[in-house]
Amino acid sequence: MGLNYRDPDVLRRHIRRIIEFYHPACIDTERGGYINQFTDAGTIYDRDTKHLVGTCRFVFNYAVAAELFDNDVYRSAAAHGVAFLQAGHRQSDGGFAWVLGANGVEEGARRAYGHAFVLLAAAMAARIGVAGAETLVGEAYDLLEKRFWEPAARLYADEIAAGDWRAVAPYRGQNANMHLCEAMLAAFETTREARFLDRALTLAQRICVELAAPAQGLIWEHYTTDWEHDWQYNRDDPQNLFRPYGYLPGHFAEWAKLLLILERHRPEPWQLPAAMRLFDTALARSWDEEQGGMHYTFAPDGTILDTDRYYWVLAETVAAAAVLAVRTGEERYWDWYDRAWHYADRHFVDHVHGAWYRVLDRGGRRYDDKKSPPSKTDYHPLGACYEILRVLQ
Repeated sequence: MGLNYRDPDVLRRHIRRIIEFYHPACIDTERGGYINQFTDAGTIYDRDTKHLVGTCRFVFNYAVAAELFDNDVYRSAAAHGVAFLQAGHRQSDGGFAWVLGANGVEEGARRAYGHAFVLLAAAMAARIGVAGAETLVGEAYDLLEKRFWEPAARLYADEIAAGDWRAVAPYRGQNANMHLCEAMLAAFETTREARFLDRALTLAQRICVELAAPAQGLIWEHYTTDWEHDWQYNRDDPQNLFRPYGYLPGHFAEWAKLLLILERHRPEPWQLPAAMRLFDTALARSWDEEQGGMHYTFAPDGTILDTDRYYWVLAETVAAAAVLAVRTGEERYWDWYDRAWHYADRHFVDHVHGAWYRVLDRGGRRYDDKKSPPSKTDYHPLGACYEILRVLQ
């Protein structure tokens, strides 16, 4: 491996390199918000599509960069995104539209996943002093509480139709709840309000302990309306982009990271063993000893379903490995950290133009030249480097 990714200066330069790939071309000075769709070389191939998650992730990225580099240009760029969340994505019913196009709302469904990122973006923006961001933290939490929270299940519903908030989709999923746990932790770290930490703990216990129990301690993705495991969901569509069938090792790693962030603030004896189990299983099941990298999904019987390599999986794996290495003192986690970074540095990191490629086949080849389709923004690798810096310090 050419670069030493245990070096904080290398990590900071990597964050700056990611930001510089997008900035300032991503700032939409005409319509507000950001331009998200970039090719590998950094040219824009779609100026119109504005995805809620992409908007929020740009706010996150700029807030992190403003904090790390004490940069007012990045702070203003984060504020630019917060303003567009309120003026562009937010609709008359209080919710935030999923996708905007040149002529307004293209997909108006209210999704818990998207609202999780609103809360995360607001929390990070408030941390660097963006005006109105802390108010948005409270508003986003209240909206989630009123519209998506299911008290009996102690989890959030996934999707609700725009308008009167009555048409709740039957699907339930862990992914939105995982990102809501992430957002709650960020909101707590910014505001120190206990309600955010309480909710993060509840979500983690429900997903990683109670619902994991019937799945050999692992995280299943899909559930019925009553939060029963839906073992057949999308079985005939294992490469579904948003809701693939099977276990996702990348989410195991992501939860491992979140559990140890949670442990810093509200330690409980189950958190470290659960984090270690999830991470260890993810690498044991998905790491490809022949080609390197991690397979994307595997079936309940362990059969690999999707051999593609996704950028976010490697990013979350290096973050979780570093957090586990520092927390446990076990060198094997640093070994995984180095192995995962070696693959990412060789195959995902674009050392010419900057940022990461999104998805590769098993042999490490790209499918197209679209580096950042709607919502990517390299929030996963940037956020991973940020978390690694936090634990190294």
